[in-house]
Amino acid sequence: MRKLKLQVQMSVDGFIAGSNGEMDWMVWNWDDALKNYVAEITEPVDCIILGRKLAQGFIPHWAAAAKESSEDFTIKMSETPKVVFTKTLETSEWSKTILAKGNLADEINTLKNQAGSDIIVYGGGSFVSALINQSLIDEYHLFVNPAALGNGMPIFQSLTSKQNLTLNHAKGFECGIVVLCYKLKKD
Repeated sequence: MRKLKLQVQMSVDGFIAGSNGEMDWMVWNWDDALKNYVAEITEPVDCIILGRKLAQGFIPHWAAAAKESSEDFTIKMSETPKVVFTKTLETSEWSKTILAKGNLADEINTLKNQAGSDIIVYGGGSFVSALINQSLIDEYHLFVNPAALGNGMPIFQSLTSKQNLTLNHAKGFECGIVVLCYKLKKD
């Protein structure tokens, strides 16, 4: 069965964006060790899943970036097949992208049971919250930034019951980000 990974930047107090969507608190001057970490976790990925809202910026951004850069990561983000979860779009306007319009758990489990390598999700907030609430994420890569916001967009607020996680590893980087990698503890 394929594994679904979450890679997300968050504040020390658990927000993935400010209360108005601000992201100016995130560290972007990543050191080489953090870039290598990201390359390692994305290397086995052959499917990216996104919520519609994030997809509308994410997919065009990486497609444009790939036209101007031959960096391996940029090409990976542009060329990897994507599944966009939506209730409003009727057709996909993006290449290498299909739409998922059915029940979230059913769609994710269908993807996990297909032949292939790892699947990764980067966000949006409400989409990731729904995945978390339904225990669909197998591995969390939480990029904790050295900032506390006080309020903002959380991703764990919709949990209806406790989820036990097992720490796989924690690693600090020179740029100030600490990556916490947890796996969902299966009962």
